[in-house]
Amino acid sequence: MKLLIEKIDNNFKNLNVDGIILALKDLSIQSIKYYSIDEIKSIKEEYPNLEIFIKINKNIMNKDLDLLKESLIELDKLNINGVFFYDLAFLQLKKELNLSIDLVWDQTHMVNNYKTCDYYNSLGVKYALLSKEITLNEIKTIIEKSKITSMVEVVSVPSIAFSKRKLLTSYFKNINKELKEEIEVIEKVSNNKYIVMEDNNGTSFYDANIVNGTSLIKDLYEMNCPYIIMREYKIPKFDELVNDTKEYIDNKCIDTKYIDKYKVLGDNTNFFYKETIYRVKKNEK
Repeated sequence: MKLLIEKIDNNFKNLNVDGIILALKDLSIQSIKYYSIDEIKSIKEEYPNLEIFIKINKNIMNKDLDLLKESLIELDKLNINGVFFYDLAFLQLKKELNLSIDLVWDQTHMVNNYKTCDYYNSLGVKYALLSKEITLNEIKTIIEKSKITSMVEVVSVPSIAFSKRKLLTSYFKNINKELKEEIEVIEKVSNNKYIVMEDNNGTSFYDANIVNGTSLIKDLYEMNCPYIIMREYKIPKFDELVNDTKEYIDNKCIDTKYIDKYKVLGDNTNFFYKETIYRVKKNEK
């Protein structure tokens, strides 16, 4: 099992990790740090032993197509390990441009069953970032039954939604106050706390509670999960966590002290042990 990380800076020195995720400038969303093609090239040269995956998870508009094509051609020359994609245009562009680059299906809530994963695999997609809304048992089913190479996000402040609109700009303008590019809000019905952040791409919504999946890494290891992912945003002592996690994996996940140490991140395991059940609501007369 390999460990991928996404950091809020480009300092990967002294990190024991298998690979990194870099968000491509102007063509990705919901990242803290974005990189140009030249910067990606420099990082690849500086860290030749790391697997490098590029995040291009923006919903592509017609005006973005030329830039996307140019970027994919340049990335293909760099021989990177894969590209996270949201827009289905990638499937066609890979054929049209005769690219050898591997693709990672990253459509958030939709990556939730092995049959659909196999369908995308038949279209030439090598990897899938599994939905954060499915259970550990459902993840196990996909790993066992699908030909696709699964990735599971285990530690992060998970994204909830994204809007192209500048919602914070509009809100603070409406109340005649100075713009804040990041705020916390409490949803009144559930009383859950969320982070709202605005940048040039639009407005992102995150669950303010850290998803702490350190306790289930052993289960994923025993399932032969190919990749796990950790994202740094809002995670304290991230570099230490990364190094401890890699050591834990390399030692076959038998060190119980690791799990005890990272209970400090909280007990929120998101949907790993929580099924999503839909019920039809009866009309009350």
